[in-house]
Formats: sequence, structure tokens, C-alpha cells
Amino acid sequence: MKEVTKMSRLTGQLEKAFRLLNEHFFDGALPAPVITVTPTPRAYAHYTTYDAWKTQGEGRREINIASGTLDRPIENVLASMLHEMVHMYDDVILQTKDTSNGGQYHNKTFRREAEAHGLTVTRSDRYGWSRTEPGDELLEFVLLHDELREIEMCRVDYSSFTPGIGAHTGNSSDFPPVTATKTHHRKYTCPCCGNSVRATKAVNILCLDCMQPMVTL
Repeated sequence: MKEVTKMSRLTGQLEKAFRLLNEHFFDGALPAPVITVTPTPRAYAHYTTYDAWKTQGEGRREINIASGTLDRPIENVLASMLHEMVHMYDDVILQTKDTSNGGQYHNKTFRREAEAHGLTVTRSDRYGWSRTEPGDELLEFVLLHDELREIEMCRVDYSSFTPGIGAHTGNSSDFPPVTATKTHHRKYTCPCCGNSVRATKAVNILCLDCMQPMVTL
């Protein structure tokens, strides 16, 4: 797997991730936004509810992924992008409001659509149904698109951010208290030939080439 060392390649991979997520979870209904990677204090990402960019005479929304949060497992990075894509879906396709209080409080409309599009949602007293994590369908999606793990560049360690909510110019992902990030997949490797597979739960796997049980790393 080629390591991402240039910003242009990083944004290209994030644009690819958007296209794949759009096809899988939204049947390709979302218009392509401009994907940016900049610091977003106290938030994983944000979506602008207005055309923040104009390309070839057409307005385009923006989804920003906070540069300091890209050292998380890829399933969590994609969950942040999918969170913002749900906001985009509610805004552009359903044309309904899924937040209040300046885009910070997430209502039950957001919860319903987030849960219908690959996320698990929990409630924050201050920000409503804003805390999202990858659901089973998103985890399976990640296993099918292992090439997206090229997204490895990060500007700073996300743990240096203060917990809370960030962007004030759109909708943003709720930043939970900083804890050790849990990886939602397991990698199994054959101790003989080195063949490897990934799974979202503990399983017993046999390497049919060597007829040996595969082990976790």
C-alpha cells in the first residue's frame, strides 16, 4: 500500500472515499462537494449548508475533515465523513433541518437518517443526537475497501484538541471526550504463509493453503 505523503493525494483519496460512500449509502444522490483538510478546533469535521465554493460557474458545498484527526482508524475517519454526508443528504435531498442552535444541536431527523445510513448514534446532553460511530454496515464497507487505508497523513495528534463542538459556519461532528480510540476490526494472519484477512468480530479462521489456524496480531 502506497503511503500518502502529499496533500493532493490525501484529498484525492478523501474524494474517492466520498464517491464510494455516496454510491453505497446514498445511491449516488449527493452532489460532489469540495473536500478540504484544515484544522477544525474541537470537531472532527464540518459541512457548510451553503455553496462555499464556485467551480466552473456552479456553487458547491464543502465538507472539511479536521487535519488533526486523520491519525484515527480509517473506519472512524470515514464515520466522520459519513456524518457530514448525512447532513448534506438532509439539507440537499430531503430539504429539511436536522440541527438547531447554529448547527450544533442535532435533532431526531439527524438521528433517523444517520442510523439509516451506516452510523450508530448516541445522545449528548448539550448537542443532541450528535455522537456518531461506525455501524456494522460501514465496518463491512471498510473491509471491502482496504485501499482507503492510504489516508495516513495527519497534521497534529487529535488528542491535543479540547472536547466539545467546533465549526460555527455549518454542521459539525460532536467531538467526544478524548479517550484511546478503539479499532473496530481484527486482522488474522497465517503463521506459516503470512496470508491475512480482516474481520469485524472474533472468528475462527483456517488458512486453506497451509491448513493452519490463523491468529490475530
